[in-house]
Amino acid sequence: MREERTFCRICTGHCGLLLAIDEDGAPVSARGDREDPRSLGYICSKGVTSVQAHTDGSRLLHPLKRQPDGSFVQIDLDQALDEIAARMEAIARKNGPDAIAGYRGTGGFFTTSGLGMLPALLDAFGSHKLYTTLTIDQSAKVVTAYRLGIWPPGKQSFQSADVAMMIGGNPMVSMAQLDTRNPVKRMAEAKARGLKLIVIDPRQTETAALADLFLQPLPGHDAAIVAALIHIVLEEGWHDAAFCADHVGDLDELQAAVASFAPDQVARAAQIVEADLRAAARMFARTGTRGIAVTGTGVDMGPHSNLAEHLVESLNVICGRFVRDGELVENPGLVLNAGPKPAQVVNLPRPWESGPQSRIGDYGLVGGEMVTAMLADDILRPGPGRVRALINHGGNPALAVPDQRKMVEALRDLDLLISIEPVLSATARLSHYILPPKLQFERPDLPIYLFEPNIFPTPYTRYTPALVDPPAGSDVCDEWKVFWEIARRTGRSMAYMGTALAMDGRPEEDHLIALTLANAPVSLDEVKRHPLGYYHPNLQYALPPDPATAGRFATMPRDVAAEMKALVRDWQTPTDEGFPFHFINRRARHRMNSMGATLPDLIKAMPHNPVHMCPEDMARLEIISGDWVEIASAHGTVTGLAQADGTLRPSVVSMSHGFGGLPDEDMDDAGSPNLLISTDSDLQTINAMPRMTAIPVRVRRLDRFSTPIGKSEDQAA
Repeated sequence: MREERTFCRICTGHCGLLLAIDEDGAPVSARGDREDPRSLGYICSKGVTSVQAHTDGSRLLHPLKRQPDGSFVQIDLDQALDEIAARMEAIARKNGPDAIAGYRGTGGFFTTSGLGMLPALLDAFGSHKLYTTLTIDQSAKVVTAYRLGIWPPGKQSFQSADVAMMIGGNPMVSMAQLDTRNPVKRMAEAKARGLKLIVIDPRQTETAALADLFLQPLPGHDAAIVAALIHIVLEEGWHDAAFCADHVGDLDELQAAVASFAPDQVARAAQIVEADLRAAARMFARTGTRGIAVTGTGVDMGPHSNLAEHLVESLNVICGRFVRDGELVENPGLVLNAGPKPAQVVNLPRPWESGPQSRIGDYGLVGGEMVTAMLADDILRPGPGRVRALINHGGNPALAVPDQRKMVEALRDLDLLISIEPVLSATARLSHYILPPKLQFERPDLPIYLFEPNIFPTPYTRYTPALVDPPAGSDVCDEWKVFWEIARRTGRSMAYMGTALAMDGRPEEDHLIALTLANAPVSLDEVKRHPLGYYHPNLQYALPPDPATAGRFATMPRDVAAEMKALVRDWQTPTDEGFPFHFINRRARHRMNSMGATLPDLIKAMPHNPVHMCPEDMARLEIISGDWVEIASAHGTVTGLAQADGTLRPSVVSMSHGFGGLPDEDMDDAGSPNLLISTDSDLQTINAMPRMTAIPVRVRRLDRFSTPIGKSEDQAA
């Protein structure tokens, strides 16, 4: 038995691991690496069970081809690639390049050599139809950057902050925002140095339990609450007037727009205490001198999500929470180094206003991608450019994409669906071909390099080699090779990270990883010499602004002003009496979206997806923990086992996303919360973001399954 040092690639935490490997070269167990300077020995339940993903019997070890009756037969990988390439070529010739599309899920983001290959293949076919989880997650952040403007040196960091405001996120569980490195330990260190933490959330989360000030509003009022915070800050003169004079182009317009959001009225509508709202504004803008307000999915999946995110960043703007001329840029980026960082505003062109548009809804590109809420319609609706072939890379759109029934119908309608997936997930079961990939300990990697300044507090990357071989006799694939082979077999060329790939001989995986570092100030060979991670020694400081190119923050452009007027109408409207509850999504400690759903230890830790309810509501409805309950929205229903949860405020129910199976087929477990969500209405402009949380619902107790899962009584009739 030996131990090898590596890092986990399940989420952005990238915790250091020690992998135990037996005499036959098989992985046995994983534990936290106490010498890792980032994670300090921390490892979550998903990391502990990561070896099970390699060894459990649910893992697929050979490509599968679906038969006309829906069953699957084993097929050789080369034969599968031949057939896939021929069918994709025929579809492209018959229907045009835009009939070929790709969907990248969470699993596709955490493989360095594969991350850029799906868009590269689509480029080779001439298709712009890349869909990912970005636009059904936190794409409001992308929209805000383009509408508000960016500050190249970045915002002040959590590591140097004396105040932080967390709205609609739970980094103690999800390991995002604030500090992804052993978040509990890092928060304890920050509190010890004097950090004040403000949390705004309908649930008293694990993060909220650490807060100095906790506001627990009704869901869906994020935009109004932040508008009221800005109202207070500007009214009291707690903003950074000098910074605003130099860098904000429309402060008067912002102040006029938030004037309608009187703190007492917002507090009453959101059912919070006005004094707490004012205390939050004071603590953030007056008492605190450094630190930022950040959001999670609770804000960016809720109503008015683009506006809410824009207002949160506008709060950071008016408080001047940015790295200034001459100050250290703590992480300017390493892998995707963007060069000098002048301390000035850069106003960006809006990519969604030019370039490719979706066939349905005329939505443009967001973050270089098509908007995922339109994917099902792009498959189902006839017309030129209709999607007929979809490559699913490391995702589970049958569970992850809102409006589950429509999405499943669309996946069934495809002429060709290929899934690069290690297990027989809901999406894989609908696929024509399933190509099981190598798993994390079987491939070399770097940490995810997208959004690196937001994930790593200092310039950092790390190399891990492949530590074990795939199981003997298996026929699993290298993810990058799938895309390269399809291009080669259809006579197309590919470029990766801006470099043309040779198509007459397979590139080495380390060559692709080296290309990833092409713009970095360090070579792959040098990174390999640092087994606990490479930390770039050269410090970078913010440069003086250039008066000839400096822009100004646009806190209230015309479309944001229109959204403010709509918010004024909406936030004062009483809740529909037919739907007295609000449904909110939540992160699960023992799952990463739908990943881990087949692993025995994670199933044991979380055997089902409970319907979390406030005990007060349960008593009123005569529901006890363990009762089956139905949650119904205006769009659909989902069922689950009730569980008392004292962290929830009254009139709020909560489940985790990523659970469930195919509607009407998997009857023994709770369904997917995406059954409650529509992609035909209540969509945001620009990114078509559906309302995925703060959904008006009603709740009733069931006698086991009085109607089929996912159907209302009317639908069942």
